[in-house]
Amino acid sequence: MKLDSDDFELFGVPRRFEQDRVALDTRWRALQTEVHPDRFVSEGAASQRVAMQWAVRVNEAYQRLKEPLRRAAYLCELNGAPIQAENNTAMPAKFLIQQMEWRESLDEADGVEAVEALNGEVAGHRQQALGQLKLLLDVQHDFLQAAQQVRALMFVERFLADIDHRLEQLGQ
Repeated sequence: MKLDSDDFELFGVPRRFEQDRVALDTRWRALQTEVHPDRFVSEGAASQRVAMQWAVRVNEAYQRLKEPLRRAAYLCELNGAPIQAENNTAMPAKFLIQQMEWRESLDEADGVEAVEALNGEVAGHRQQALGQLKLLLDVQHDFLQAAQQVRALMFVERFLADIDHRLEQLGQ
Protein backbone atom coordinates (compact mmCIF):
# COMPACT_ATOMS: atom_id res chain seq x y z
CA MET A 1 0.00 0.00 0.00
CA LYS A 2 1.12 3.50 -0.78
CA LEU A 3 -0.13 6.48 1.17
CA ASP A 4 -0.49 8.52 -2.03
CA SER A 5 -2.62 5.92 -3.84
CA ASP A 6 -6.07 7.10 -4.83
CA ASP A 7 -8.98 5.65 -2.88
CA PHE A 8 -9.81 3.08 -5.55
CA GLU A 9 -6.25 1.77 -5.64
CA LEU A 10 -6.09 1.72 -1.86
CA PHE A 11 -9.23 -0.42 -1.70
CA GLY A 12 -8.30 -2.52 -4.73
CA VAL A 13 -11.56 -1.74 -6.54
CA PRO A 14 -12.14 -0.51 -10.10
CA ARG A 15 -12.12 3.23 -10.65
CA ARG A 16 -15.82 3.58 -11.44
CA PHE A 17 -19.03 4.91 -9.95
CA GLU A 18 -20.79 1.60 -9.51
CA GLN A 19 -19.34 -0.22 -6.52
CA ASP A 20 -20.31 -3.27 -4.50
CA ARG A 21 -21.03 -1.90 -1.03
CA VAL A 22 -20.52 -5.29 0.64
CA ALA A 23 -17.08 -5.59 -1.00
CA LEU A 24 -16.19 -2.05 0.13
CA ASP A 25 -17.27 -2.81 3.69
CA THR A 26 -15.30 -6.06 3.72
CA ARG A 27 -12.17 -4.40 2.33
CA TRP A 28 -12.47 -1.52 4.82
CA ARG A 29 -12.58 -3.95 7.74
CA ALA A 30 -9.56 -5.84 6.35
CA LEU A 31 -7.58 -2.63 5.87
CA GLN A 32 -8.48 -1.39 9.34
CA THR A 33 -7.30 -4.66 10.82
CA GLU A 34 -4.05 -4.35 8.88
CA VAL A 35 -3.26 -0.75 9.88
CA HIS A 36 -4.90 -0.40 13.30
CA PRO A 37 -2.51 1.36 15.71
CA ASP A 38 -3.09 -1.29 18.40
CA ARG A 39 -1.19 -3.76 16.22
CA PHE A 40 1.91 -1.58 16.57
CA VAL A 41 1.94 -1.03 20.34
CA SER A 42 5.18 -2.94 20.82
CA GLU A 43 6.92 -1.12 17.96
CA GLY A 44 7.08 2.32 19.57
CA ALA A 45 5.55 5.76 19.16
CA ALA A 46 6.80 6.39 15.62
CA SER A 47 5.23 3.19 14.29
CA GLN A 48 1.99 3.97 16.09
CA ARG A 49 1.89 7.48 14.54
CA VAL A 50 2.36 5.99 11.07
CA ALA A 51 -0.34 3.42 11.79
CA MET A 52 -2.66 6.22 12.94
CA GLN A 53 -2.01 8.10 9.67
CA TRP A 54 -2.87 4.97 7.76
CA ALA A 55 -6.02 4.38 9.78
CA VAL A 56 -7.16 7.93 9.11
CA ARG A 57 -6.33 7.59 5.41
CA VAL A 58 -8.29 4.32 5.15
CA ASN A 59 -11.30 5.83 6.95
CA GLU A 60 -11.31 8.93 4.74
CA ALA A 61 -11.14 6.79 1.61
CA TYR A 62 -13.95 4.56 2.87
CA GLN A 63 -16.18 7.56 3.58
CA ARG A 64 -15.65 8.83 0.02
CA LEU A 65 -16.15 5.46 -1.64
CA LYS A 66 -19.22 4.31 0.28
CA GLU A 67 -21.34 7.41 -0.41
CA PRO A 68 -22.47 7.60 -4.06
CA LEU A 69 -22.42 11.39 -4.29
CA ARG A 70 -19.00 11.73 -2.66
CA ARG A 71 -17.67 8.90 -4.85
CA ALA A 72 -19.00 10.63 -7.97
CA ALA A 73 -17.44 13.94 -6.96
CA TYR A 74 -14.13 12.19 -6.30
CA LEU A 75 -14.22 10.48 -9.71
CA CYS A 76 -14.92 13.81 -11.40
CA GLU A 77 -12.00 15.43 -9.59
CA LEU A 78 -9.65 12.55 -10.42
CA ASN A 79 -10.57 13.03 -14.07
CA GLY A 80 -10.03 16.78 -14.25
CA ALA A 81 -13.57 17.98 -13.58
CA PRO A 82 -13.60 19.41 -10.05
CA ILE A 83 -17.03 20.02 -8.56
CA GLN A 84 -16.24 23.49 -7.14
CA ALA A 85 -19.67 23.64 -5.49
CA GLU A 86 -18.74 26.79 -3.56
CA ASN A 87 -17.83 28.71 -6.71
CA ASN A 88 -19.98 27.11 -9.39
CA THR A 89 -23.67 27.10 -8.59
CA ALA A 90 -24.88 27.46 -12.18
CA MET A 91 -27.72 25.05 -12.92
CA PRO A 92 -29.90 24.48 -15.96
CA ALA A 93 -33.06 26.62 -15.90
CA LYS A 94 -35.28 23.51 -15.91
CA PHE A 95 -33.62 22.23 -12.74
CA LEU A 96 -33.91 25.62 -11.02
CA ILE A 97 -37.62 25.76 -11.85
CA GLN A 98 -38.03 22.25 -10.43
CA GLN A 99 -36.26 23.33 -7.25
CA MET A 100 -38.55 26.34 -6.86
CA GLU A 101 -41.64 24.17 -7.39
CA TRP A 102 -40.43 21.69 -4.77
CA ARG A 103 -39.74 24.51 -2.30
CA GLU A 104 -43.19 25.94 -2.86
CA SER A 105 -44.74 22.51 -2.40
CA LEU A 106 -42.89 22.06 0.88
CA ASP A 107 -43.90 25.52 2.08
CA GLU A 108 -47.54 24.86 1.19
CA ALA A 109 -47.68 21.28 2.50
CA ASP A 110 -50.28 21.22 5.25
CA GLY A 111 -49.73 17.77 6.66
CA VAL A 112 -47.65 14.64 6.86
CA GLU A 113 -49.21 13.04 3.78
CA ALA A 114 -48.35 16.00 1.56
CA VAL A 115 -44.76 16.13 2.84
CA GLU A 116 -44.33 12.37 2.46
CA ALA A 117 -45.66 12.55 -1.10
CA LEU A 118 -43.13 15.28 -1.90
CA ASN A 119 -40.43 13.19 -0.26
CA GLY A 120 -41.32 10.27 -2.53
CA GLU A 121 -41.21 12.49 -5.61
CA VAL A 122 -37.84 14.02 -4.73
CA ALA A 123 -36.37 10.64 -3.70
CA GLY A 124 -37.49 9.24 -7.06
CA HIS A 125 -35.79 12.12 -8.82
CA ARG A 126 -32.64 11.42 -6.79
CA GLN A 127 -32.61 7.76 -7.86
CA GLN A 128 -33.09 8.72 -11.50
CA ALA A 129 -30.29 11.29 -11.26
CA LEU A 130 -27.96 8.71 -9.68
CA GLY A 131 -28.71 6.37 -12.59
CA GLN A 132 -27.85 9.15 -15.01
CA LEU A 133 -24.66 9.79 -13.06
CA LYS A 134 -23.68 6.13 -13.40
CA LEU A 135 -24.17 6.38 -17.16
CA LEU A 136 -22.17 9.61 -17.40
CA LEU A 137 -19.27 8.28 -15.33
CA ASP A 138 -19.03 4.57 -16.12
CA VAL A 139 -20.23 4.44 -19.73
CA GLN A 140 -19.81 7.83 -21.37
CA HIS A 141 -16.86 9.03 -19.26
CA ASP A 142 -18.30 12.55 -19.50
CA PHE A 143 -16.80 13.94 -16.33
CA LEU A 144 -17.72 17.57 -17.01
CA GLN A 145 -21.40 16.72 -17.40
CA ALA A 146 -21.15 14.40 -14.40
CA ALA A 147 -19.74 17.27 -12.31
CA GLN A 148 -22.81 19.34 -13.16
CA GLN A 149 -25.02 16.39 -12.22
CA VAL A 150 -23.18 16.07 -8.88
CA ARG A 151 -23.78 19.75 -8.12
CA ALA A 152 -27.49 19.31 -8.90
CA LEU A 153 -27.64 16.22 -6.68
CA MET A 154 -26.06 18.19 -3.87
CA PHE A 155 -29.07 20.53 -4.01
CA VAL A 156 -31.41 17.52 -4.04
CA GLU A 157 -29.67 16.01 -0.99
CA ARG A 158 -30.00 19.27 0.93
CA PHE A 159 -33.67 19.50 -0.01
CA LEU A 160 -34.30 15.92 1.13
CA ALA A 161 -32.73 16.91 4.47
CA ASP A 162 -35.15 19.88 4.60
CA ILE A 163 -38.04 17.49 4.00
CA ASP A 164 -36.82 15.22 6.80
CA HIS A 165 -36.62 18.25 9.09
CA ARG A 166 -40.18 19.21 8.19
CA LEU A 167 -41.37 15.66 8.90
CA GLU A 168 -39.67 15.83 12.31
CA GLN A 169 -41.50 19.08 13.01
CA LEU A 170 -44.76 17.36 12.11
CA GLY A 171 -43.96 14.57 14.55
CA GLN A 172 -43.02 11.85 12.10
